[in-house]
Formats: sequence, structure tokens, C-alpha cells
Amino acid sequence: MQVQQVMSKNPEYLLANATLEEAAQKMRDLNLGFLPIADDHNKKLQGIVTDRDITVRGVAEGLDPHNTAAAEVKTDKVLYCFENDSLEQAADSMKQAETYRLVVLNNPEEKSFSGIISLADVLRHNRVELSAETARVIVSH
Repeated sequence: MQVQQVMSKNPEYLLANATLEEAAQKMRDLNLGFLPIADDHNKKLQGIVTDRDITVRGVAEGLDPHNTAAAEVKTDKVLYCFENDSLEQAADSMKQAETYRLVVLNNPEEKSFSGIISLADVLRHNRVELSAETARVIVSH
């Protein structure tokens, strides 16, 4: 089974000029802890912003959440996989990075943002053993 068969498609993302306030409100409304930042034209990924980025790099540093772009506090290192990767490849990447989710890019040439895959997505598709092993490795570190 491939990532594209189980990933969350057309997920929400932020534009680079979205403010910290807008990012936080969107996270609140969607009950998310992170949002990718992408170009609206071709969905080229520019990074991600997490609730922690907003709090620690933004608010704690005295940045104005009404006027500071989320891109100013973003995390540049994005953990990702590709649509055509197998679930096993994605799970291995999650284990290595000790994370429960990955950004999904369409292909290695374009690298446009196309979705999110989480360990819960893998579990929902009856891959219980793969999910359990991945979670066990992540938790044990």
C-alpha cells in the first residue's frame, strides 16, 4: 500500500505572510499542533510552523502576533515522504525521526505539498502491527 492511499489529502496550510495570530487561530479551529507553510501558486513547501514555534520563537521573544509573519518563526527542517512511498517506508521515516506524522510531497522532482500522513492514518487502514511497532520505537526513545 502506498502513502497516497491513506494520507489526508488537501490538508490545510498557511501562506508565508499569514500572521502568528492567524496561524494560532487556524490551529485552534482545526485542532492541530502544526501547519505547513506553502506557496499558494504551486504549493511549494517553505517550512512548517508549530504551536511551539509560535509560543517559544514568537510570543516569548516579544514578537507582535498581530504583525509578525508565521514564516519568521517557522521550522525549516520538514520531515516528509512522497506519495508513492510505501507505508513501510513512511513508518521507517517516522521511527527514525521519532515523529507521528510526515508531510507528503507529490514527487521528488516537483516536491509540491500534497498531504499529511500520520500514524493514525496507517492504523485506520488496518496496519495494526506496523502502527504498533512504529509507536513502540518512537515511545522507547
